Amino acid sequence: MNQFHTKTPQESSDILQVNVQSGLTHEEVQERLLKYGYNKLQEKKSRTLVHMIVDQFKDFLIIILIVASILSIGVGEVLDGFVILGIVILNAVLGVIQENKASNALKALKEMAAPKAKVLRGGTIEHIESGEIVPGDIVILDAGDYVPADVRLIESVNLKIEEAALTGESVAVEKKATTVIEEKAPLADRVNCGYMSTIVTYGRGKGIAFATGMETEIGKIATMLNEAAEKETPLQKKLGQFGKFLGIACLAICIVIFGLGWYHGKDLMEVFMTAISLAVAAIPEGLPAVVTVVLAMGMQRMIKRHAILKKLSAVETLGSTTVICTDKTGTLTQNKMTVVKVFDGRTSMTVSGTGYSTEGQIETDKDKSNLDTLLKVCVLCNDAELKEQDIIGDPTEGALIVLGHKEGYDKRKLNERYPRLKEYPFDSERKLMSTLHEIDGEIYLLTKGAPDVILSRCSHIQREGEAHEITESEKKDIQAVNQQFAKDALRVLGFAYKIVDKDTDLKKEEENLVFLGLTGMIDPPREEVKEAVTLCKEAGIRAVMITGDHIITATAIGKALGIIEDTSQAMEGIQINTYSDEAFKEKVNDVSVFARVSPQHKVRIVEAIQANGEVAAMTGDGVNDAPALKKADIGIAMGITGTDVTKEAGDMILTDDNFASIVDAVKEGRIIYSNIRKFVGFLLSCNIGEILIIFFAMLFGWHVPLVPIQLLWINLITDSFPAFALGLEKGEEGIMKVNPRDPHEPIVDKNMMIAIMFQSIGLGLAALIAFRLGFNIGSVTNETYALTLGRTFCFSTLILGEMLRAYSARSETKAVFKLKLFDNKFLNGSVLIAIVLLLLVVYIPFLQPVFSTTALSTAQLFMTLGLAFIPIVAGELSKVMRAK
Repeated sequence: MNQFHTKTPQESSDILQVNVQSGLTHEEVQERLLKYGYNKLQEKKSRTLVHMIVDQFKDFLIIILIVASILSIGVGEVLDGFVILGIVILNAVLGVIQENKASNALKALKEMAAPKAKVLRGGTIEHIESGEIVPGDIVILDAGDYVPADVRLIESVNLKIEEAALTGESVAVEKKATTVIEEKAPLADRVNCGYMSTIVTYGRGKGIAFATGMETEIGKIATMLNEAAEKETPLQKKLGQFGKFLGIACLAICIVIFGLGWYHGKDLMEVFMTAISLAVAAIPEGLPAVVTVVLAMGMQRMIKRHAILKKLSAVETLGSTTVICTDKTGTLTQNKMTVVKVFDGRTSMTVSGTGYSTEGQIETDKDKSNLDTLLKVCVLCNDAELKEQDIIGDPTEGALIVLGHKEGYDKRKLNERYPRLKEYPFDSERKLMSTLHEIDGEIYLLTKGAPDVILSRCSHIQREGEAHEITESEKKDIQAVNQQFAKDALRVLGFAYKIVDKDTDLKKEEENLVFLGLTGMIDPPREEVKEAVTLCKEAGIRAVMITGDHIITATAIGKALGIIEDTSQAMEGIQINTYSDEAFKEKVNDVSVFARVSPQHKVRIVEAIQANGEVAAMTGDGVNDAPALKKADIGIAMGITGTDVTKEAGDMILTDDNFASIVDAVKEGRIIYSNIRKFVGFLLSCNIGEILIIFFAMLFGWHVPLVPIQLLWINLITDSFPAFALGLEKGEEGIMKVNPRDPHEPIVDKNMMIAIMFQSIGLGLAALIAFRLGFNIGSVTNETYALTLGRTFCFSTLILGEMLRAYSARSETKAVFKLKLFDNKFLNGSVLIAIVLLLLVVYIPFLQPVFSTTALSTAQLFMTLGLAFIPIVAGELSKVMRAK
């Protein structure tokens, strides 16, 4: 491909076969559209509905359930089989609906009005959709325009383009069409080119489009994203591993039960149905649906917290995040240059207020009259405009207008009172800008520019409103202040004036000026970010700044936000190349600010952090952040300032571009994971309890205490409602005061296993006693009734025991009496529904044969209720054991 930054404008127009005076003809445009296609980024093929549905059935637990349902139908237990299939389909539907919702939310964000473009075609300037630009089009650029394609500039008049979205540089780059750049120059140094999705902040220009769509620099990054593989989140991995473990354990126990049945001489069909019952008992059928719905509801809560998550499981990944890698410009900072210091030749003063808000002032006890002319230069020698707390034009000039407004110097009023007579625009050679105005009957030349250049052109200095000859001592003081401002990472400008004749040649008058002062400005940190960084530290999460900006600026912002304490914790991108992968893996633990980095460096930093076993989140808004967002465990894109490519790459999109919302998201993720642990423990203890019931009944030579339909009813209906309610717990106190959990820690760890064993034994014991008690009571009548009564006793005790135990499961550590017992209204409703459903299947005659139940007397019902307290006591004992 031709390197157009190495070509002259004439060479570029020759290669692209276009007349720069008239542009392409409409016939040529149509030919090139057919050849090159539309100027749009190709998206990765979105997942079809079929793909979404198929993915829902890949889970190992789901596969076992499908097999169990087919076997049940095959041996005549049609109702059981279809009930199992029903829950599998329900789970799939929920998963697909939620994934579609997230996809639609993203599409809504991307459907913001596409920028228009101005092109020269057939000798006429036309306004067209940017997607219709073709290579060879002559693009017209003015302040405020988005650059619609990659262009080789052929004309530039004081042209500045902000390329933060592509390079990370917060300061607009001055462009020069006449320059020819060497081939290996980095993107940020190609001052003769403009790049797609960057924005013109100052001046005007023309360029020849040489790359469109996927051939642009942004398109190349989009290609990298499309080739990146999707990753499983920690929760997906853990549930997948656990599902396989359950499946294998289930098969092993089925073989043991089948062997026991054969040994006891049982009917092989009865033994087979017992094995099916056991398979149903061993697998928490409600778990996939509960996990899906709880994560889905978590996503809905996240939207209220200004975050859109594209995948259900991304909610949980946030909760396990140990490192947040964040871009600086627009993420940690406001991307709004703000004057924070003013020097009037003698005194350095602080300016309050941030961003483009006009609230604030120059804070000083002294008389501000010496600042009058300086503020007039700030506002009058300026081409930017302030509209509704937003800047049109160069951000640096915008900061000066805001400074003026803070002190009552309104640009519109000043321009009316002191209209501009002439101007000598800024250029990079002299580093100055001058304008001519009539002020109070005198003709003033107002000049601003680089401090060293301004000072070198000054022969006088203003003191108490009058010009005095400047001394060497005063020059040294000014230089010292300039150096201090620079050390503080401030962008410094100098200001001066001179009284001249109205008809003077401005080009000859920028000498013997009167020095007025300096301003120091910075892209300030977002006000809420410092608190968010502090909260991250308390939560054991490390914040790492990764930026394309200068190391001095990055270090200053890092210190201000508390990300680093000294300069040894900062590093430039060029140094990264000197480290091997192994050495850099160690180094990354000690560095929290990376400056002057390329997109490739960002990916390498994320990889090094992940190599240390960390769960890395990456935030950003620019296209240059996108590959790293894709590489991270969770990518967080900015919804307002973020480019489409970045939003596509991210797992989560912040709709308010607020770093603090990430902390809310992390908290939400931790709460959800904590709740998932609660209901996983709750459901599994019931499943293992059911296995113990059937296993010991077979071992003792008893009848099977629970039939498949009863087990399904408990697993899918009775247990699922409280499990949902546990998934909606508000979160325990201090959840953000503990370190992130080990990402390799299994979801069922040692503490949970102890709790599950205690509760499973309690459930199994209570249910077996209930079965035997009911069987013995019923045996007075006949064996068939005795078996039905025994199963009803067992069924009722198990359900009532589960409902009581749900209240204990609200906390893994706190005793039930230390909790606000009925604080979870969802749980109260779930328990009520479960008890009503139990009474229906026990007492409604036509349901009794379906569920193998019979009506219980009041005394018998209270017997089951008394036995139901055994599991909750066992659950509380497990908490005591954990505390010890």
